Order: sequence, then C-alpha cells, then structure tokens
Amino acid sequence: MDMKQQRGGTFLGFIIGVIVGLGAALAVAVYVTKVPIPFMNKGQTRSAEQDEAEAKKNKDWDPNAPLYGKNPAKTGTTAAVAAPAASVPAVAAPAPVAKAAAVAKTNDKSEVKPDTKTDSKQDVKADPKPAVTADPLGDLAKSKLASAEPFNYFVQVGAYRNSEDAEAQRAKLSLSGISTKISEREQAGQVVFRVRQGPFDKKEEAEKAKEKLDAAGLETALVRVQR
Repeated sequence: MDMKQQRGGTFLGFIIGVIVGLGAALAVAVYVTKVPIPFMNKGQTRSAEQDEAEAKKNKDWDPNAPLYGKNPAKTGTTAAVAAPAASVPAVAAPAPVAKAAAVAKTNDKSEVKPDTKTDSKQDVKADPKPAVTADPLGDLAKSKLASAEPFNYFVQVGAYRNSEDAEAQRAKLSLSGISTKISEREQAGQVVFRVRQGPFDKKEEAEKAKEKLDAAGLETALVRVQR
C-alpha cells in the first residue's frame, strides 16, 4: 500500500514539474517577444533622414583621410585634380636635353662649315672645264659659224648687159692668174651679168683681194651680201 502511494506521488510530481517547466518557458518566450531589446530598438527607431545622411557620409568617405592631417581632401575629384598638378613640374625636365641638342647643333654647324667651303671651291674649280659632247665635229662647226661674220664679201670687177662681154672679161682675168665667177641678176628690169671674185668669209680677206686687183689697174668694188 505504501509502495503504490510512493509511485503515485512520483508520477504526479513529474507531471507537475513538466507543467511548471512549460509555463516557465512560455513566460520567457512572451517576455522576450514583448519587452523591447536595447540594441534592436536603436535600429528600429532610426529615421529616413538619418539613413540618408549616413549613406551620404559613406559615399564621400575617404580611407586616406587620416593621412591629410588638418586639410583633408574634400572629394575624390579634388584628389584627381591634384594628381595632374603634381605631375606638371615633370615637363621642365627636358630643358637640359634641349640645351644639349642646341650645343650639338652648334657643333654640327662648326663641323659642316669647312666642308661647304671646300665643296664650293671644288665646284668653282670644276666649272671652267668644258663639257664633253658626243659630236665634237658638230660643236666645232657651230663654234666657227658663231664666230664668223653674218655676211659674205665679193670683189666685183665689172658688170655687163650681155653675157659675151662678161665672159670676155673673165677670160682676160684668168690669163692674168685671177680667178673670177660670173653671176647674173635682174636689176631695173634688165639682166646684169657681174664678174666677181669670192665669196670671202671675212672682210679682211676681201679687202686684201681688192688691193691686189687695184694694183693690177682694174676698177673694183667691195660688195657685202647677207648670208
């Protein structure tokens, strides 16, 4: 009888303990869900303006701000502008190179001057030499024609209206050792036959022939004809 009562009390105590435990767990759960938590409360009570300000602050945040000291960089653009400004002095670096190039140019000029003088002297010396052509005979003939006078000269011994008189005069001169030719030309509507000696390329030659004929007692005349 005592054993049955002891078993019934143990079972009842176990059930009561389970009920009490469940009630305590339920009470803790209700407490946790209803009572405000300090850390969660702060996150739930933030306003939209605070969120916007914090987002702006995070956007403009510069991780290198502690390195600037009292004058922190305002924005990323100012830092980007400062970078080209810092690189500007590097442009002045080629100045020594430019000076060296100028010195090199002066040295080159001083070295080139003697060469140009010698070249000019050589050119001046080379100019007087005549050019060699493929036709030396033709050049010689051209030079003679250029140096010759533009006229032909004749020594006229007589002019006759008929060819018989002109031929008789030529034969008479030929017996004296004087060679002449007969040429005819129309003058004033009539044909004139002229007895002449020549032609001569130079006036001096014609004058010498005329002097010989004059010394022989002949009447002569110096005639000039265009070539």
